[in-house]
Amino acid sequence: MYPNPLKQKIQDGKLVLGTAIPTHDIRIAAALAFDSTADFIWIDQEHSPFGPRDMEMIPVILRQQGIAPMVRVPWNDPTHIKKAFDAGASAVMVPQINNVEEAKLAIQYAKYPPLGNRGISPTWPALAGESFIDVINSANDETVLILQLESEEHYNQVDDILALDGFDVLLVGPMDLSASLGVMTDMQNPKVQKIMEEMPKRAEGSGKIIGTTLGDPEEIRQKVDWGYKFLNLGSPLGFGINFINDRFVEYRDQAGN
Repeated sequence: MYPNPLKQKIQDGKLVLGTAIPTHDIRIAAALAFDSTADFIWIDQEHSPFGPRDMEMIPVILRQQGIAPMVRVPWNDPTHIKKAFDAGASAVMVPQINNVEEAKLAIQYAKYPPLGNRGISPTWPALAGESFIDVINSANDETVLILQLESEEHYNQVDDILALDGFDVLLVGPMDLSASLGVMTDMQNPKVQKIMEEMPKRAEGSGKIIGTTLGDPEEIRQKVDWGYKFLNLGSPLGFGINFINDRFVEYRDQAGN
């Protein structure tokens, strides 16, 4: 695990690209691991049915292929964050961070002393064949912590949050942000787009990069031009379903029915 290639790429200011596993079917994880050039694979415990048993193997498969397992935990909770890292996550994303105090708690839960109070376990280093002491001593520097901006309250405190040490990426969640701004699901609304466009500039000089998730690959160029460095390209399942449905329409039009 250490050094963490994902961490290095973030620090080097390179574009980081990944996608999400849409199901806990381990065969999907294996297919992505062997056939993808993703920097990370997003394992979503907030909105998907990933349980503890799923976390026993998926991070191992991804790591073996040089892909960083990134786990979005269900909530800003020390047990969730600790278990995700202990299962082998290279990066942990914490949703619904609304203010400075909640951001400080997430950092505290994710870091070993003296930066935080994460409990110490030798399980993952032993399973990975790595030195327990080396892993523990380097974990605070090498693990990646991602906080989500999903509310107007967070946006109003974003400069103070970006000034905190201990996290690497601020990821804008446009869907929940739209709801917070009173324009639920209208992610193209000017209120949402204004915040999306200005966030990379707000982060300049903070040592953090800005990320988001995209449902449409055509948005990639726009977000890169705005300064986004961390992009999740939706779900392969979603793209596959859209592709098939588009072909249905195309072929029916060709057939005249």
